[in-house]
This record gives sequence, structure tokens and C-alpha cells, in this order.
Amino acid sequence: MTGQSRQSRPDVRATVRDVAAETGLSIATVSRVLNGQANVAPHTRELVLKAVDRLGAQAPRPRVAAVRPAEGAVFVRCPYVLTDYFGLIVSSIAETLERHGRRVVLNAGESSQGEPVLAGLAAQPELAAAVLILPPEDAAEIIHLRDRRFPFVVVDPRTSLPRDIVSVSAAHFAGARQVMAHLVELGHRRVGVVGGPRAWLTNDARLAGYAAALAEAGVITAPELVRDVAEPTTDLGRRVAGELLDLPERPTALVAFNDKMAVGALHAAAERGLSVPGDLSIAGFDDLDLSRATRPMLTTVRQPLQEMGRMAVALLMRLLDRHELEALHVELATELVVRGSTGPVTRVNVSDS
Repeated sequence: MTGQSRQSRPDVRATVRDVAAETGLSIATVSRVLNGQANVAPHTRELVLKAVDRLGAQAPRPRVAAVRPAEGAVFVRCPYVLTDYFGLIVSSIAETLERHGRRVVLNAGESSQGEPVLAGLAAQPELAAAVLILPPEDAAEIIHLRDRRFPFVVVDPRTSLPRDIVSVSAAHFAGARQVMAHLVELGHRRVGVVGGPRAWLTNDARLAGYAAALAEAGVITAPELVRDVAEPTTDLGRRVAGELLDLPERPTALVAFNDKMAVGALHAAAERGLSVPGDLSIAGFDDLDLSRATRPMLTTVRQPLQEMGRMAVALLMRLLDRHELEALHVELATELVVRGSTGPVTRVNVSDS
């Protein structure tokens, strides 16, 4: 029975012989690939894995090769510039992997965002596992990698993933709720949100946190006060904050998706002759070094970036040691850091707004 006829009969389970027929390889070669043995050429391994995909859910699934703790490199994918944000995460991952005796294969830089990297990971016998940082790939590609039984952990997933994919992130909802509650306590009710990319899971969680804190104060978020951007940069933060500040009834405070966008908001306020925090309060998210280099210094939410890297490696080691993980998605606590950029609403800025 061919692979094509089996695809039309999903109730019939495929065998190693069917995979061999699909690929034109010997049964012994297919067995070596499915058992995770290393003595197989990469292109041969990929040929078998693609045949397994074509045969669907009834095909025999490849096993993960047994990897001893001191063997096998870990592929770390971070398709972004390694600045103070991503650099902290990657450095933490690399240092922790080194303590576990693991070699790191780093794939970084914005130019690598469009590379079809994930599909070939399982076919590289020198790789034991992977850490994927804010992966730009859609959920289907990540699920595809999971189905190949290749161990990996996602740090700060960009999109919603199935529950059985191991991931680590900061508590975005709780952090956003905390900073908005701080502004509410200072008397702010008309708060503008300089949001991040609309499709990012992080943005959804933070918007929900902002809205929850306002709702507790009996305030419904006004749609015109929420803006989003394609990329969370200083320039786009400045532009969007300017749009909010030019509204007929301007906000008394702004919360930004990250510290870079909050700096952009500081620039927009200065351009309009608004003092911070006298006329306008501004808060960020991340607590990068940048947040302490502004005047006034930024109130922000501290993300445990280095701890996220360490936790990702700890979970990955447990996967490689075949331990069953009870918590497949780990959220690490954030911390509100109050500095000089936020203050109470004054009679002047309330009447101006």
C-alpha cells in the first residue's frame, strides 16, 4: 500500500516499510532515522522526516536520540539584534549551557528572520535541542518541530502555542496591571497606551493588564487612547505618543510597551512643551539601562530577562533527561520600579485635558 493510499485512509496505521517505500530507502536506513541514530546523512534524515509528515498522524513517529548530559550542541535562535534586551537573554542562556557542558550554536541577527531554520533542526544529528527566543515563525512551524520529537523551549512566545510546548515568559499581564494601578493611585484616569505589535501575544497580555487595573477604578479604556505599532522602537513610540498628545482631550499619562517607546514618548512630550511628570506621567516596560539614562528616570516594569534565560535552560535539561514537566509554561514575576517620570495628576493637567 502506497503512502498516497494511506493518506486517503487515516484509520490505517503506516509502518516502517511504508516509509521506506515512500522514500525509496531501505527499511534499515529508515529505522536508523526513526530511532534517532547518528550514523545517517543529514539529507537522508530529512528525506525520511518529510515522508513521515506526508504520511500524517498514522505514520511511525521519530524518537529523540538518547543524549548524555555532556553531549550535543544546543541551537539558540534569536533573530534580532543582540542589544541590551536580547543580549541579556542570550548571554544568560549561553553561560548556563556552558555550566551544563553544552556547546552553543547561535543563530542571531535580523537578517536571519526570514530563514527557514526550524524545518531542518531535527535532521542535524549534532544538535541535541534548541532554545527559540521570541520566534518569528508562525505556530504551525513550531508545532511541526514538536511533532518531530525535537526537544526545544520557547522564550517569550510571540503567538499562542499549544499547552504541551514548553515556554518561559515574564508575567506580562501582572506587570502591566501593576504599573497601571500605580498610575490610577496617582489619580490618572485618562491614560494613553503606546502599544506594541498587534499580533504579539505579549501585547495582548499587557493590554489586558492595563484594562483590568482601570476597570477596578471604574474606568473603561477609551479606544482612541490605545495605539499600536509594527515594531516597538523609539521613533515609533515618539510618533504614536505624539498622536495621543495631540488629541483634543489629551491623556494625563502614557504607558509604553517598552522602555524604548517610553523614551520616544518623553521626546514627544518635550516637543510639545510638556513637563514630565508635572504635565504628563510616562511609564515603560523592561527596566533596561536606558530607563536610568533619561531625565527624569523612567518608572518601568522590570522583566527578569536573565532569569528567563536560566529557566529556559533548566527546563531544556529536564527535557533532555526525559523528566516529565508538570509546568509546561512558566511565568516569572515582574517588579514595578517607580522613578521620577510618574507623579500625581495636578489641577493644571486635569483642566488642560
